[in-house]
Amino acid sequence: MSTPSVFLPPDGLSRFQAVVTHAWEHSPAQRARLEEAGINPADVAGPESLHRLPVMRKEALGGLQAADHPFGGLLGEEMGRLARIFLSPGEIYDPQGDRPDYWRFREALIAAGFGAGQVVANCFSYHLTPAGFMFDGAARSLGCVVIPAGVGQQELQIKMMMDTGASGYIGLPSYLLALLEKAHAMGRALPLRRALVTGEPLPPALRARLGEYGVDVYQAYGTADLGLVAYECPEHQGMHLEAGVLVELCDPEGIPVEAGTVGEIVVTLLEPTYPLLRFGTGDLSALLTEPCPCGREPVRIKGWMGRANDVVKVRGMFVYPRQIEEAMAAFAGQVDRWQAVVERDKSHRDRLLLQIEPRGDGPPETAVAEAIRAATRLGCEVRLAGPGTIPEGAPPLEDRRNWD
Repeated sequence: MSTPSVFLPPDGLSRFQAVVTHAWEHSPAQRARLEEAGINPADVAGPESLHRLPVMRKEALGGLQAADHPFGGLLGEEMGRLARIFLSPGEIYDPQGDRPDYWRFREALIAAGFGAGQVVANCFSYHLTPAGFMFDGAARSLGCVVIPAGVGQQELQIKMMMDTGASGYIGLPSYLLALLEKAHAMGRALPLRRALVTGEPLPPALRARLGEYGVDVYQAYGTADLGLVAYECPEHQGMHLEAGVLVELCDPEGIPVEAGTVGEIVVTLLEPTYPLLRFGTGDLSALLTEPCPCGREPVRIKGWMGRANDVVKVRGMFVYPRQIEEAMAAFAGQVDRWQAVVERDKSHRDRLLLQIEPRGDGPPETAVAEAIRAATRLGCEVRLAGPGTIPEGAPPLEDRRNWD
């Protein structure tokens, strides 16, 4: 029997049931969603009880809020009890509850080695958007000394880090590299030794480049709506799910996929202030079920694996560009360009085709086909193409089916 990709913290069942009940009683928009799906909180036994509830998308927040400012009936308590209100891109209002480390990034900082007395440069914006305060509150809860550096004025930021001996950095990984390179060009070496980064992908090459400057880099994954969802430990083998969220990895129809299969990260926030139920992040990952060498109990996800809106359904199976990319990584030195294409023949049967421009003799076509099958569970026809056949910048997965 397959195991669905669902993570509920060890003590999370009672919290989950309490949040659903609280949303029913205090959040008009969430009550309307539950009623429309025919769900009564009294009948909620576990995460599976909400599977009839359609996944809520980010764009739905904007519509609800525009019709009922500022929070679209989603808030779970009186607005006067909030600590702050932020505005994210797309004109989405984000509430911050009035308790320490409301966004729960403390655990990510602990795993990354941050601690009391450490001087930390927080290079996320403090203006309107929540990221700056998310990490500021978490760092202060640990006793860190925070430089509210924000974004920009790099020479001044570098001076402050040098003068204060800042050993920690919080911000975008690309911005960290820009600071390190700027300091190097100035003939300075920043004292930074560890960093917690988020907000954009951290490919291995970028992590290695930052490591050349002596910075040990850790990733966190979260959103402005949810706060922390997952974080890296010192093993850097996936990301541990945080104890304040219920996470499902779902197919495009909102059904949890089998453990290990790629799916969209769907989160129910175990927080009564803003009780988001089955909120779709639009980001893809896969659940890792084997224990982490670090010994931490929380289940892990593999990390960011692309966006859910790039999915294509082929012969009843969902295929994501990242699956193809990971399979083809094994042939990086043997293939110049490649592109996966979905076609439909005259018998109305789907066909997955992989075009490759080989380098030299290229890899065995059977090996490529087997790698794609292992990644997608679908048979694939591999077709050799001449140089320049695949346009530069072509999408990794293209749906060419005509449904007329």
